[in-house]
Amino acid sequence: MVASTKAEQTVQEWGNGLGVRITAPVARAARLSRGQPVTLEVVKGGILVRIGGPPRLTLAQKLKAFDPDVHGGEAMASGRVGAESF
Repeated sequence: MVASTKAEQTVQEWGNGLGVRITAPVARAARLSRGQPVTLEVVKGGILVRIGGPPRLTLAQKLKAFDPDVHGGEAMASGRVGAESF
């Protein structure tokens, strides 16, 4: 049996919605990270939070993964047409 990690929190107003903070120990135990998509489901007696997929990449992470040889070049290398001609 895996030891459970618990934290009691209070639901707070957050913008025009409600929010609950996930403490660092709970986030580590659940392997959650910033930007991680989650799915909320209403179940009998409460709410279930499930990991929804891989974390969203930051701009810095996207730029680091950018390879000009793979992603570079013109999308349409046909030259200027119409109003683009001058």
